[in-house]
Amino acid sequence: MAKDYKDDAPVNPSRRDLLKSAGLVGAAVVGTGTASNAIAADSSAADHSNFIVAREALEVLTAEEADTLEAVCDCLIPSDANGPGAKEARAVHYIDRSLASHNASSRYNFTIGVSALNDYCRSTKSKPFYELINDQQNSVLLALQSNKIPGFSPSGSGFFDMVRRHTIDGTFSDPYYGGNQNFVGWDMLKYPGVRLGASESDVAKGAELEPNHQSVYEIDSYTKTGASNASGGDHA
Repeated sequence: MAKDYKDDAPVNPSRRDLLKSAGLVGAAVVGTGTASNAIAADSSAADHSNFIVAREALEVLTAEEADTLEAVCDCLIPSDANGPGAKEARAVHYIDRSLASHNASSRYNFTIGVSALNDYCRSTKSKPFYELINDQQNSVLLALQSNKIPGFSPSGSGFFDMVRRHTIDGTFSDPYYGGNQNFVGWDMLKYPGVRLGASESDVAKGAELEPNHQSVYEIDSYTKTGASNASGGDHA
């Protein structure tokens, strides 16, 4: 029987502390390659009732895989009194879409990792990860990050880091890729949105600048420039 690491106390920095340690506060994040080693705060006291998350049809994840990854995302970047988190940003939809396309090579590791995580939780707590209370989930993730849970490929910490990177990408990257629903990730960072230029007035407003909730792929001049660069020519 697997050892239950229930005595591991969860780490509870604030969400802003997590973002600062990850180097995300004040930055425009289109895609991340690195992140902090912290697990985000226990969100048991947060009011999630005002946040509605629509579950779209899945491309490659099973329902249980999606439920499990969504619960992990919610632990890593939880909603709180300041606003929505990774769950509300639909980070799991970003993960699903990425595994169906450019990140298909990671599909096996996600499958093995989610299965091992739920097997451990069922063995030690009689429930899958996504049915545990938040404090239990955070304790399990700490054990996972410390390589104290067997059955992962290549390692528990490797799986944790992989999911963390995808959670951050799914929360803060351009909504075009499936996450950052309603631009909640950009709002969390106080990122003013994609702008091809800034007036002196815009610069003066700084963080008070009205956010531009628009995907970069909705900006005609940007998409035309991208198409031109891809084809090697200048097309009007």
